[in-house]
Amino acid sequence: MAAPVPDPASLVSELKEVRRAGPVRLRGRALPALESAADAVVPSTAGTAGAAVESLLRLAVSQLDAGTLRTAAEYTLGLAPGTRDRPASERRARAAEVYRVSVERFRKDHEVVVLEQVAEHILRLAAAPAAAPAPTAGPGGGTHRTVRCPAGGRQVELTLHVHPVDLLREVDVVVSPSNLHFALPEPYKSSVAASLRRASARHGVTGDVLADPVQDELRAWAAEHGVAGRAVRPGTVAATGSGALAEQGVRRIYHAAVAVPRAGTNDYDVLPTDVTRAAARALAVLAEEHRRFDPPLRSICFPLLGSGRGGLPHEVSLAAVWAAVEAELARGAQWEVHFVVRTPEAAALVERIPAGLRPAHDRRPAG
Repeated sequence: MAAPVPDPASLVSELKEVRRAGPVRLRGRALPALESAADAVVPSTAGTAGAAVESLLRLAVSQLDAGTLRTAAEYTLGLAPGTRDRPASERRARAAEVYRVSVERFRKDHEVVVLEQVAEHILRLAAAPAAAPAPTAGPGGGTHRTVRCPAGGRQVELTLHVHPVDLLREVDVVVSPSNLHFALPEPYKSSVAASLRRASARHGVTGDVLADPVQDELRAWAAEHGVAGRAVRPGTVAATGSGALAEQGVRRIYHAAVAVPRAGTNDYDVLPTDVTRAAARALAVLAEEHRRFDPPLRSICFPLLGSGRGGLPHEVSLAAVWAAVEAELARGAQWEVHFVVRTPEAAALVERIPAGLRPAHDRRPAG
C-alpha cells in the first residue's frame, strides 16, 4: 500500500524543526510527515529515519531552480558543505546573504518562501516516487552535470556546477579572478574572490574572523616575487593555500590577474586574451606543482573569469577560458576540469561547448 501523501502544513512545520536542529540532530525527533514522505521516496538502504529524511531533503532541494532559491535552502537546512553542525542562527545569516537582505527580513519573508518551496517539491516526489530522479551528488557538494565534448580527437568530460563557488567540494584547485594588484575584495561582497576569501577564513564560535590566511599568503607571494605595492602583468597567476576550504577538499586557490583597474574609477577592464592567458597559466601552475601534494593535485575548477565587475559577457569569458582548456586537453593532459556558474543561462552556455563556441555576435545556429 502506498504511503499517504503528507499534509503541506505539517511538512512546513517539520521543515522549521529541521532548520532549527540541523541534519546532525535529527535522530529521536518526531517528524512523521517527513518520515512518511521519505518512506515513499527514499530507498530503504538509507538506514536510520534521520538519514532517510536527510536524503529526501537533499533530493527535494536538488529539484529547486539553481541559483538563490536552491542555495538559500541548502544553507537554511544545513545541506551546504560545512553547515551540517552549524548553529541555526549562523545558517540563517548565510542564507540571508544569498538574498542580500537582513537576517530579520529573511526570517519573515524569504525563509517562509524557501521552506514552502521545499515542501512543495517533497509533495511532488511523494505523489510520484517512481518518477523521482536520483540525486546526483557531485564533487561540488551538490548536484552537477557532465558535459562531454571533443578535444584533440578524443572525447573528454567536463563537470559543470551550478551553485556559488564556496559550495565546491573535493575539487583540488579553484581559479579565482583578481585585479593586477592581487588586492582581495572585502569578504562581505558577492564576487567569486570575495566568496572564496570569506569561505577560507577561520571563524570563532561567535562568527568573528580569527584568521584570513588567503589574504596573508597573497601578500607573502607578492613580497617574495618583488611585486608588493605594484601591478603584475595581466595573465599572472599566484598560487596560495585554501584555508578553511581545505575541510571541503579544496586544496589550492589560483589567483588569476585579469582585471585592469580603470584610472580614476572603481571599474575594471578585462580583455579576453588576458583571460585565455591566465587560464593557460593556471593549468601550467597545476602541472608544476601537482606532484608536490599527496595525493597529487588532479582537478581544477574555472569560474567565468572577468564576467563580474570586469564586464565580459558570459559567452565571451567562456570562449576565452575554453580556448586554453581545450588546447591543454588536446595535448593529452589528464586533468579533471570543472566549471562553476551561478545561473541556468550561464550553465546552458557551458553545455553548448560540444556544439562549438562562437563569437558573441555570431547568432547562426550551431552545426
